[in-house]
Amino acid sequence: MFTVENTTKWLHAFHEKVQANQSYLSELDSAIGDGDHGTNMARGLAEVERKLKENLFESPQEVLKMAAMALISKTGGASGPLYGTALLEMSKQVANDPQNIGKSIEAGLNGILKRGKATTGEKTMVDIWKPVVESLMAEQQLSKERIQQFVSETKEMKATKGRASYLGERSLGHLDPGAVSSGYLFEAMIDGGILS
Repeated sequence: MFTVENTTKWLHAFHEKVQANQSYLSELDSAIGDGDHGTNMARGLAEVERKLKENLFESPQEVLKMAAMALISKTGGASGPLYGTALLEMSKQVANDPQNIGKSIEAGLNGILKRGKATTGEKTMVDIWKPVVESLMAEQQLSKERIQQFVSETKEMKATKGRASYLGERSLGHLDPGAVSSGYLFEAMIDGGILS
C-alpha cells in the first residue's frame, strides 16, 4: 500500500541510488546514447529531493504528482517526460486505489508506452517496467534479484527505438541506461517498504 511515508522513503532512496551511480548511468549512455542520462536523472531527482524536504504532503498521490512535475521540469532529454508521465499516471491510480501496487505501476507503464511509443524488445525502460508489472500481477511480490535479471536482459537486445537505434547491431552487448535507472527505481521501492 502507498502511504505518504513509504512513497517519500522510496523517492529518497531512488535519489540516493541515482546520485551514487550518476557516472555509471552516463557511461552506459555514452555507449549507446547522448552520454547524459546520469546527469539528467541526478538533476531531476535533486529537485524532487528538495521539494520533499520543503513540503508537507497529505496523500501519496500528492507526493507522486510533485515528483512527476519536478522530473518533467528539471530532467533533460527523454527521461524527464517519460519518468514524469509514469509518476503522474501512478498518482492518478494511487488516488483511486492506494492498496494495489501492481495496478499503480501498470498505470505508470501505460503512461510510458503512450508517451514514448515504445514496445517490449526495443531496448528501452519498457523492457523492465513490463516484466515488473507482470511479476507483481502474478506473484504480488518482487525481489532485487528479479529486478536485476530484467535489467540484464536488455544487454542482448538490439535497440530499435530512440538514439540507440541508430547503432543497430552495435547496440548489442550494452545495458540500456533507462532500464538500469528504472531498476534503481524498483529497488528503491523495496528499500522504501512499498514492495516486498
